[in-house]
Amino acid sequence: MSRRCELTGKGPMSGNNVSHAKNRTKRRFLPNLQDITLQSEVLGRSFKLRISNAALRTVDHRGGLDAFMAKAKDAELSDTALKIKKEISKAQAAAA
Repeated sequence: MSRRCELTGKGPMSGNNVSHAKNRTKRRFLPNLQDITLQSEVLGRSFKLRISNAALRTVDHRGGLDAFMAKAKDAELSDTALKIKKEISKAQAAAA
């Protein structure tokens, strides 16, 4: 399982541990990934995703999974998230 957020594409970054003596050793900064079940109001279904805490806050801020997917860029989304986005957009077009 890759350490990449399915909604934002956020992945591991690299950097240095720096001691008081200014010794530098390489390290990895991993995203805070959580297994989350998000509910789609348009589809009436829930989806299980592995997303970062920052992405979860963004989903809440935008007003839910449907609103987040409407503004999300396709390049950042994973394959499963792209399928969910297409399903949501089809359901919203059919409802309108």
